Amino acid sequence: MDPKIEAIPNVGSPHEIDATCCVQSSAVPFNSGAESTLGCHLARRLVQIGISDIFSIPGDFNLTLLDHLIAEPGLNLIGCCNELNAGYAADGYARSRGVGACVVTFTVGGLSVLNAIAGAYSENLPVICIVGGPHSNDYGTNRILHHTIGLPDFSQELRCFQTVTCYQAVVNNLDDAPELIDTAISTALKESKPVYISISCNLPAIPHPMFSQEPIPFSLSPKLSNKMGLEAAVEAAAEFLNRAVKPVMVGGPTLRVSHACHAFVELADASGYALAVTPAGKGLVPEHHPHFIGTYWGALSTSFCAEIIESADAHIFVGPVFNDLSSVGYSLLFKKEQALIVHPNRVIVGNGPTFGCILMKDFLLALAKRLKKNTTAYENYNRIFVPQGHPLKGAPREPLRVNVLFEHIQKMLSNDTTIIAETGDSWFNCQKLKLPQGCGYEIQLQYGSIGWSVGATLGYAQAAADKRVIACIGDGSFQVTAQDVSTMLGCGQNSIIFLINNGGYSTEVEIHDGPYNVIKNWNYIGLVDAIHNGEGKCWTTKVICEEDLAEAIETATGAKENCLCFIEVITHKDDTSKELLLLGSRLSAANGRPSS
Repeated sequence: MDPKIEAIPNVGSPHEIDATCCVQSSAVPFNSGAESTLGCHLARRLVQIGISDIFSIPGDFNLTLLDHLIAEPGLNLIGCCNELNAGYAADGYARSRGVGACVVTFTVGGLSVLNAIAGAYSENLPVICIVGGPHSNDYGTNRILHHTIGLPDFSQELRCFQTVTCYQAVVNNLDDAPELIDTAISTALKESKPVYISISCNLPAIPHPMFSQEPIPFSLSPKLSNKMGLEAAVEAAAEFLNRAVKPVMVGGPTLRVSHACHAFVELADASGYALAVTPAGKGLVPEHHPHFIGTYWGALSTSFCAEIIESADAHIFVGPVFNDLSSVGYSLLFKKEQALIVHPNRVIVGNGPTFGCILMKDFLLALAKRLKKNTTAYENYNRIFVPQGHPLKGAPREPLRVNVLFEHIQKMLSNDTTIIAETGDSWFNCQKLKLPQGCGYEIQLQYGSIGWSVGATLGYAQAAADKRVIACIGDGSFQVTAQDVSTMLGCGQNSIIFLINNGGYSTEVEIHDGPYNVIKNWNYIGLVDAIHNGEGKCWTTKVICEEDLAEAIETATGAKENCLCFIEVITHKDDTSKELLLLGSRLSAANGRPSS
């Protein structure tokens, strides 16, 4: 029987791997004819944890390893256009499947993928980054290898990865290879962070008694809360919240890594509190919940949400990350002494005390049994709420406005779609979308690497065959990573890409303008058509008005529903959301404040 770590679906969010579960059986057939080699062992382990696609770039240090990955019947090797996109694809894949992997070559490939791995680290995604390393005989010598900076020290790449991965394994000896590989993979799953595995180029094909034909199943040790600490934390939290007049609750991005989305909903059901999400938590909490009031982002919040959150006399923040962006230049208006903050492994009640060694999921489930029902905040929200208006009706063939674009995108959303929002103004426009039950949503708010969404769209779409990805990408971001539209076509994907062309880096313009924020315009339709080159299913169009847009969406969701659809949307360079205008001024002030 084939062991596998089973992915657990979240409410309204991508699948996640529960690191506390034991290995279970998989239906993927084992390649019984393969030799007992390191390459086979690694390939099989990847299949066991739920990976069926791995994103790669060939290089002379990883070619033999790639042969063994290809030979595994449960594994599909996807060649990308560059290492950065391969890493972004593994990031997107992990968001849907619970874990992702990429494989590159030594140093020249490893340093290229590094930025994507750093982004995955910031987002708590278990990505297994595999590098084909130097020959095992070259370690400890004075030899200088190509693809390096010309020094006999082979540790440069390792030192770089130590800062953006939670475990690093350098496999240059077969005797300890199984232990190193298994420890790396299990650490990625337990910590929900990327890991680095370097494998000497001469080792993957060598048979060795250490590798059994069928890798021995392994299970992950469950994480447990401190029982006495949990009881004390729940007691303190219940007392804190039950004496409040109008408490509220807000979900954040580490709900995902804590596998606590279901528990958060149970707490909401039991408490009756008004519930919101932080911008990076959008998609992790079901927006069809009867007490959902929107996104809390300080002055950038959805309508009437901030007023309710900031006027509350008690707040329970579950899984928040308060950085300069999510706090709008450190300007959130709530008092620390009125906040109960729940992190993945600890709970802070007001200005104290702090309770450690407590799992978020355990705490939320236990607290749900102790809270009194209190719907005051939600009732106040209902009293002041005014439904969102609609964009002004334009004249026939009037140039398209961005708010009109997103009104049409809203109508496209269903339980069969996932929105991927690129860094930039798409953040703010996508935040205002109301997600129907089952609709996915992905954003890279913490790291904010422009171009991330192209690779992430590739990876997510490959992992989630039941979802059609709708990606909203600015022209500046698209220019960074455009090549891997090619890989999407090669994989037969049917994502819809809205390329929002306003001629520059609009986010940077609002923070600090200069001539460097203007970019050369491309013939984006011509570029994608050239990449298509008659191979694969692709449909492209350019829209300049609402009539064009409506026709394009009808085609993309109808006659071209099985095609990759690329829709270039021409907008005015100054057509930005009010949220971007406000954030730009706040970040400009924060970045330019006097040094202390």
